[in-house]
Amino acid sequence: LRCLKVSSSIMSAENGAKIFKMRCAQCHTLAAGESHKTGPNLHGFFGRKTGQAPGFAYSEANQKKGITWNEETLFEYLANPKKYIPGTKMVFAGLKKDSERHDLIAYLKEATA
Repeated sequence: LRCLKVSSSIMSAENGAKIFKMRCAQCHTLAAGESHKTGPNLHGFFGRKTGQAPGFAYSEANQKKGITWNEETLFEYLANPKKYIPGTKMVFAGLKKDSERHDLIAYLKEATA
């Protein structure tokens, strides 16, 4: 897996894979065609608006947020999902370390494409 330089930090998809496995995989799947879990399958979510994965029952708040997922919106969301989308069903408290969010995003960009 490659590393991407963003701002003054290095994004490591390899580290992001470990973070996903530890913090996200119990609720989310990544590959096309995999079923939803407690959270939606994330395949193809970059460039998609919030609350739009077919077949997943999103909260009204998530459906109406109206942002498009990209590196910037995901970085802010992952810091505190309930603050970014008040009323979301996602119970994850967030990743407080910038480096962990950068790494997870690098991994998700590769794994969900």
